[in-house]
Amino acid sequence: MDRLSAMETFVRVVDAGSLSAAARQLKVGQSAVSKTIAQLEGWLGVRLLLRSTRSLEPTEAGQRFYDRAVRTIQEASDAENEARGTAAGLAGKLRVSASVCFARLHILPRLPVFLAAHPDLELEVMLDDRVIDLVKEGIDVALRTAPFGDPTLTARKIARSRRRVMASVAYFDANGIPKNPKDLAKHRVIGRPKDSGAAMSFRRGVEEVAVTLRSPLRVSSTEGMRESVLAGLGIAIVSEWLFTPELAERTVLSVLDDWTLPPTELSAVYPGGRRATAKVRAFVAYVEASMKAEAEAAPAAPRLSVVHAQ
Repeated sequence: MDRLSAMETFVRVVDAGSLSAAARQLKVGQSAVSKTIAQLEGWLGVRLLLRSTRSLEPTEAGQRFYDRAVRTIQEASDAENEARGTAAGLAGKLRVSASVCFARLHILPRLPVFLAAHPDLELEVMLDDRVIDLVKEGIDVALRTAPFGDPTLTARKIARSRRRVMASVAYFDANGIPKNPKDLAKHRVIGRPKDSGAAMSFRRGVEEVAVTLRSPLRVSSTEGMRESVLAGLGIAIVSEWLFTPELAERTVLSVLDDWTLPPTELSAVYPGGRRATAKVRAFVAYVEASMKAEAEAAPAAPRLSVVHAQ
């Protein structure tokens, strides 16, 4: 039995929803498709499909096998393209995962140039702030800024951003400017639900100050945090990536810039144990170059030096 061919037949059956439909697509007899599925189930020692007179569905084991088979087939196709020297002309489907706000600000606006360079590429961008299962969701590469410790994943850091203390001009006008990290205890800091009562460590040279932040407003999404800051509701201590346009326009300002916090790092994350395909490598290289160009072109974050009355 040709295992790759059998996988392709199985995937076609699941996608088509029936043996007969898959047989028509493959231009073979239905009996040949049925025989291939039976051989595959016998070789694996597990049932892959639940059949009835009206429907055909993968079993739990069949769904897991389907997810893996789809990726195996795609990787085999990519390997063939590279061997033939056609990898420069990328084609086929590429599924990317990224958080909603980061993608809206830094990925989606740059896609026209990437897609123009690869007109045969079909790109699916899955926007979700959750840390999703890459294999289960069929994701080729995820762009993540949140720390993770999943040993089944492979990650490569591709960009870094400074974390800053930022708020709108309206907020600072109304509430004054913190002169040092301890002053943040007097301010309304916008946090996340999991950050309540958390301590944050600021460094300046050899000096270190730990501050427990008061977050009367906690927002679960990055997009919500952005909107809260722009509405003048408080201070956010986040990556400057979150306010790149507003920092350039000086509608959001950065304070305490002589103090530093651990940076935010952007990583390209892949399912572990697999070589990144040509499409993934090209996409990640493009994002990496774009983020580097943005950092080099960005003006210095505007700072406040005048202390308004409390």
